Formats: sequence, C-alpha cells, structure tokens
Amino acid sequence: MILNHNEYVDKVRACWIGKNIGGTMGTPYEGTHEYLDVKGFVTKKGEVLPNDDLDLQLVWLHALEKIGPYNISAATLGEFWISYITPHWNEYGLGKNNMKRGLLPPLAGDYQNHWNNSNGAWIRTEIWACTTPGCPAAAAKYAIEDAKVDHGAGEGTFAAAFVAAMQSAAFVIKDIRRCIEVGLASVPESCRVAKSVKYVIEAYDKGVSHRECRDNVQQMNADLGNGWFEAPSNVAYTVIGLLYGEGDFKKSMIAAINCGDDTDCTAATLGATLGILNGMAGIPQDWMEYIGDDIITISIAKGNRARNLPNNCKELTERVVALAPSVIFANRIYTGTESNYTKFDDVKLTEVSEGDVDRIMEMARYVGEQFETLKPYMTRFENVCFAADVTVSPTPDITPGGEVKVGIRFQNILQENNPYNLTLRWLLPEGFTVEGGRRALILDEQNAHTSKCRYWGWGDFPTASVEFVIKAGDKVEAVNRAVLEVVAEGRPNIMYIPVTLLG
Repeated sequence: MILNHNEYVDKVRACWIGKNIGGTMGTPYEGTHEYLDVKGFVTKKGEVLPNDDLDLQLVWLHALEKIGPYNISAATLGEFWISYITPHWNEYGLGKNNMKRGLLPPLAGDYQNHWNNSNGAWIRTEIWACTTPGCPAAAAKYAIEDAKVDHGAGEGTFAAAFVAAMQSAAFVIKDIRRCIEVGLASVPESCRVAKSVKYVIEAYDKGVSHRECRDNVQQMNADLGNGWFEAPSNVAYTVIGLLYGEGDFKKSMIAAINCGDDTDCTAATLGATLGILNGMAGIPQDWMEYIGDDIITISIAKGNRARNLPNNCKELTERVVALAPSVIFANRIYTGTESNYTKFDDVKLTEVSEGDVDRIMEMARYVGEQFETLKPYMTRFENVCFAADVTVSPTPDITPGGEVKVGIRFQNILQENNPYNLTLRWLLPEGFTVEGGRRALILDEQNAHTSKCRYWGWGDFPTASVEFVIKAGDKVEAVNRAVLEVVAEGRPNIMYIPVTLLG
C-alpha cells in the first residue's frame, strides 16, 4: 500500500483541527444527560477550550519520541501517567493510585475500579491511528496498551480498540461505514461497545429517528451505573453523528453533541475521525477560523517537558508525521503485495481496492479474536532474549495465611530456533512461601505456541508456562512485594518480575 505523503500530512492536520473544533464546541454541554438542541459554538470566538482528550496524547507523543515505538506498552505508559498527567478524577486517579501502590497495568486499571467501563481511553486514540495509517491492527494494539493502564479489561479498553482501528482505516478507506466495520472487527462481538454500535447501524438503516436511536442506546447501557460517563453509549453517539450526519461535518458534529452525555469527547472524536477521512477540504473554514490553531492544555504537569510539547496543531502534525515511518517499521506492518510494506511516496492515492479492504479487515479481526484468548489480561515483561506474561488470580489481595496463584508464560523473542535454559528463583517477603511450578524451564521448539496475531508480539515462537501458589505467613504488610528472578543460561541479562500483593 502506497500512501501519498502530502495527502497523509493533510489528513493528520485535519485530524487535530477537527479534534479541537469538537472539543471546544462540545465542552459547554459535558455531562448533560438530556437530549440537546445545539446550533453551533457558544464559546468566545478565537478561543479554543482545553481538553484532556488532546492533552494526554501530547504525553504519548513525548513517550514515542523518548522511548520509541518498540517500547510502548501499558507498563511504560503507566510511568508517563505518573510523571506527567495531573488529573486524579475517576479512572485516571484510580489507575494512578493502584500503580503507586505497586500494581502494574492491566491490573492497575482493573483493581477496585468501577470506572473501567468509562470514557477515558477511547478519547485519546488519534496519536496511535495517525502513526499507523491504514493499519488498524497496529493502531488497536497501541490503543489497548494505552487503555489497560486505567481501564484494565473493561469496556473502556474495547472502546479504545474500536475507535483507533476505525480512525486508522479512515486514512485509506473512503467509506465511513466500512471504517466502522473495521472498528467492529477489532473487538469481541459480545462486548457492549460492539452491540451498541451495531444497534446504531441497524437503526439508521431502518429509518429510526435520531432522537429515538439515541434514547434506545442510552437505555441499553443504563445498567452500567456510570450515568453519562460510560463508553458503550458515548461511542455509539459518535457513530450516530457519523451516520446521521451523512458526511457533512457540521451536521455530523451537531448530531453527536445533541445526544448529550460526554459531549466534548463524542464531538472531539467525531471531528478527528472526519478530519482523517476527508482531510482539510472537509473542515468548515468558518469553524476552523473560529477557534484558530492553538492547543491549550489542562492536564499536563507544567515542568520542563510540558514547555517542549506542541502549542498548536501545525507543530503537533509535523512531529506526528515525523514519527510515522519508524512506528510502521517497528510493527513490521504489511498491508499490500507480498513484497511491499506500507510506505510513503508521491503517487496519488485515490482509494484502496476491495482486496486491500479485505486484508485490512482481516488484520483488524485478528485483534478482536485475541481479546478473547488474552483474558484475563496479562502483564508483560521483556528483556532482550525472552518475554514473560504474568497473571495474578483471583485478585492481588492477600490475608494472613492466604494465597494467590501466579501464572507465567515465557516466550523466546530473539532467536526462536535457539533454546534457552531458564532458572527461576523467588525472593519473598518474610514469612511467605511458594509452592508448585518448577525451578527450571527449557524454552525450545518442543513448546512452540502459535498465535494468528503477530501484532501482539506472538507468532510461531517457543513458549513455556508455569504456575505457582504464593502463600502468606501469619503477618502481611499493606504492600507485599514478591520478586521472581529469571536467569537464562549463557545470557548476561537477568529478568526480575515483581508481583505486588496488597494486605
């Protein structure tokens, strides 16, 4: 697949302009649970409102620039959360608090978090879509890692995968319906996000009114308990805008905002998606001039790093565009003929073929399938030679005399044909013991595990699994940290896997 460079840059710029337009127009109505009758801007001309939807993505830009696309994971993004992102509301605060206690994502996003079905993750997907244009599986992969920090295995994570995949597809697929289908392929059919979006599509096709469609979606998810701040309905409101707006930017924006609830998020995501789909030509000139090009932040720590982040959409576009080739290369993204990877060229891209769309859909479907096989979510650790995915069950809670199960799956990621002899040794809190498992493992071809989705880092690589039971003694502390030391024979790098248990 060949992407025209100038066309790509134009779409990225329109993405951020559309994001700012929607965030500014929708913010005054945020949290309004009733149906609205919005006509346009009610804010002061020449003023763009701050919005965490965009703020957080400036931190992810910094993460990509500082540690590179190979190292982006829930664990590394969690460190950037604690360092640079100031809000403590809802899932933001719970995720950060859990990490500060020693829990790593995705456990940090799941543990005692009644906000994990909410909106905080799918509103910050554009950075992933814009750095993986036309490659929805990779965009969804990054968005999932991002979402796991504060949403764990909740609907908020499904929502992030859906939106990121839809937006990535919009770079090369001109039909918004097909882009929505790509998003749906990226999530399990059984999740609330998928069911809510599918209902909107069916309602639109049957001629159900905008108001009735919105009311029905709201009722479908009323039991989630977060009122106006839950992901399945609000993602569906964005899709209502995309479909009922029938391609017109202004009509679509107002249709999404009139649904109410988290209006800054639905409008900002809609604006960004249509910006990617249609480029700057699709952004209304009068609305663009109304807010200007500035980015106003509200959620970033004002230290030296914040002063180096982009202050306007033009600079943000330039820095995102500069990153895209390295992100594409890092993910070994293949979307075209057998000999070509995605690349940028001067050839004019009009529209991909139906065969290309099928391949894009197939990649997205891999992600949706992997959601099911990866539950419960695993925390991933890597050194140069091998990786380990760790689960703690049933919860990280431990009582005197109590126990938890720790499951670990090791994977050979450097030389798949070269076996590793792994020696395992637990370092435990005083009074704790460990049972089960083994003290040594062989990571070789005899244990090869095949996964259909290489975008998760899994392929035909040797793996080995082991399960331990950690038992507490008569006394436990508020925070109890066990550490598994993993040594590969003949290799100098040692892996240490922390397992934090809460008393």
